[in-house]
Amino acid sequence: MGSIFSTLLTVVFGLGGLIAVLLGLYAMTRYLPKAWRERGQVSIFLFPALFVILIGLLVPAARTIYVSFFDDNGKKFLGLRNYVDIFSGRNTRLVVINTFAWVIIGTALTTIVGLSIARFADGMRGEKTAKSLIFIPGAISLAGAGIIWKFVYAGPPFKVGLLNQVTKGLHLPSNIGGNGDYNWLVNRNLSSINPPSSAPGFNTFLLIIIFIWASTGFATVVFSAAIKGVPESLIEAAKVDGATDKQAFYKVTLPYIRATIVTVVTTTTIGALKVFDIVAGTTGGNFDTSTIANEFYRVYFVQGRSGFGAALAVLLFVLVIPVVVINRRAQSRAEEMMGG
Repeated sequence: MGSIFSTLLTVVFGLGGLIAVLLGLYAMTRYLPKAWRERGQVSIFLFPALFVILIGLLVPAARTIYVSFFDDNGKKFLGLRNYVDIFSGRNTRLVVINTFAWVIIGTALTTIVGLSIARFADGMRGEKTAKSLIFIPGAISLAGAGIIWKFVYAGPPFKVGLLNQVTKGLHLPSNIGGNGDYNWLVNRNLSSINPPSSAPGFNTFLLIIIFIWASTGFATVVFSAAIKGVPESLIEAAKVDGATDKQAFYKVTLPYIRATIVTVVTTTTIGALKVFDIVAGTTGGNFDTSTIANEFYRVYFVQGRSGFGAALAVLLFVLVIPVVVINRRAQSRAEEMMGG
């Protein structure tokens, strides 16, 4: 109890001291020449944030990049060997391909489904209730979503799988769950669908469905708000010119909310790139379902392979960079079109 109290006192006095120093420096800026006063005040309040970014982000990132060029003991310099091994090994190459499947399929379907729901639910009776129900999965953590759907996909020795009960009730063939005892998360194949060993299995696509289920609510709410922000005058002008509702949506609404679409796509893409919780909560990365984030955790923390694990982390970071750049450029173009 005493240690907790002393810790709290340290935190309180530490924050109080920091605030006092900042206020003191801010007061001293009043004595600076007018040309330097505003810059000094801005610098004082930016310094804590920049310091935290330096210590909490830039330094660890630089160290991770450095470690990725060495062996797992951190002694022998390997250059790009760890990165070559990622793409030359069958298992890790499949991990990268699985991640791209999450990004492409997960992002595309989340965007399409979210935009479709936002469009057709707009103005309907019970719109708020419907959108609230759709948004509920988004309020659940991805780890929780994975556990929920693990019961949906459950197979032997468990007898609680909802999907097995549905396929059994529909009297489907036994090789696609007709007997109610199919291991959906274990099997890469489904009936005659037999993906090659270098491609994602059917069980990976079942996991992507969980991601879409959990992400569509966010996309729907954002798209709905953007659609309601489209000026009615633009839509009415298009209809006066003879455009149908469908044409007005594709020719007026979609271009107007382009920046919002890019934002949703970017957010969903980054979420798919670093997906970890769903895989960890369902298959644990087994049965050829692992992603880069899961493989990094297994290699670095479970196996203790620091060099190879750091290379996986750097690869994940590099894949995020072009997404952010594309988002920034698209946002700039949207602002130019809007006269911003």
